[in-house]
Amino acid sequence: MSRASRTERLDYLKDQLRKRVVILDGAMGTNIQKFRLGEEDYRGERFADAARYPNDLKNNNDLLVLTRPDIILDIHRRFLDTGRTDILETCTFGATSIGQHDYFWHRPEEGSHKDQQYFQEVVDAHELKALVRELNLAAAALARQACDEAEAADGKPRLVAGSIGPMPVTCSLSPDVNDPGFRAVNFRQLRQAYRDQVLALLEGGVDMLLVETIFDTLNAKAALFAIEEIFEEQPESSVPVMVSVTLTDKAGRTLSGQTIEAFWNSIRHVRPFSVGINCALGPDLMRPFAEELSGLADCHMSIYANAGLPNPLSPTGYDLLPADMARFMKEYADHGLLNIVGGCCGTTPAHIFELSKIVGNYAPRPLPEARHETVLSGLEPLRIVPEANFINIGERTNVAGSARFARLIREGSYEEALSVAR
Repeated sequence: MSRASRTERLDYLKDQLRKRVVILDGAMGTNIQKFRLGEEDYRGERFADAARYPNDLKNNNDLLVLTRPDIILDIHRRFLDTGRTDILETCTFGATSIGQHDYFWHRPEEGSHKDQQYFQEVVDAHELKALVRELNLAAAALARQACDEAEAADGKPRLVAGSIGPMPVTCSLSPDVNDPGFRAVNFRQLRQAYRDQVLALLEGGVDMLLVETIFDTLNAKAALFAIEEIFEEQPESSVPVMVSVTLTDKAGRTLSGQTIEAFWNSIRHVRPFSVGINCALGPDLMRPFAEELSGLADCHMSIYANAGLPNPLSPTGYDLLPADMARFMKEYADHGLLNIVGGCCGTTPAHIFELSKIVGNYAPRPLPEARHETVLSGLEPLRIVPEANFINIGERTNVAGSARFARLIREGSYEEALSVAR
């Protein structure tokens, strides 16, 4: 029997989303940890030359798609063997030139702010670009192989989502406490690094793209900008885009400080296929923010939480056993919050199997009507509605109201004028 085409798989997914909650897979990284791999596993024969590759490669999980593809394929198959998983993520969370730089590039000596120059060198490095392409192609092929095997066994299409992680650097925050205005990386560098990854994932045949574990919305916007740019250049390559944010504290803010509503306002213009929350908080602490996002987002919702907190005394290494996870996700389903559900750190195939048994009995979350109003965001959301009072925006950068700003513009001192806006 021939396997379904990408168009047929996406049509199947959209049809299923109208009928039921769709199942995403669970964690990749914490399942890799269970194999207790050493440096030699990560290096393999390809990277065994310590003179050429002097940095430690251990824990570079993306590299395993080249050096231990058997392990990655085994994890994919285990999630699919539950018979419940619909969407499989590629092992490409850090498969960008910037994401790989600590393993394959030498940082310049500490000193003056050379970071942006350094990251530009990383982004432009031919050998890193070549490796990024190879990593993403190999990862997509492994996920596709596992999905095709499962489809051949039971006739049900499975989809591959290209995982796009948040990068180890941030465009919104300074790494230097003595210089709050400094940035280690800029938007253009992030956009190029993401572009290289996305092009390879699409070439590898992924069905969807998943921009995930977002802790800095500006980083995510660089990824989304690169994706939209590619879709404009190559309309035939367009695929659905899933977006997932991570909230780092009980106040429900990202690491860069945004609330969940401000985050949604920042990315809603790309009309994502789905938006959701993953990682950081367990399903118990994530719940109120999922409810808030569910009321805002006029697209599908995805939730894939950690299995609680790390716990070395637990059989799974995390607080929540499969039955515990299923119990929490039942509460989400009871309140109509789910369209797509899976697991993040600490979740095993057993977690996915148990929660899928529960949510399979529920109808999916109905999509709310789009709200036609002006919504803006910084760290907090701003809604401009008829009931709002007069709103001043950028008054300090008004040439008619600020003599200093007017002088800077007349003199062409745009950088200094920009500092007023900042």
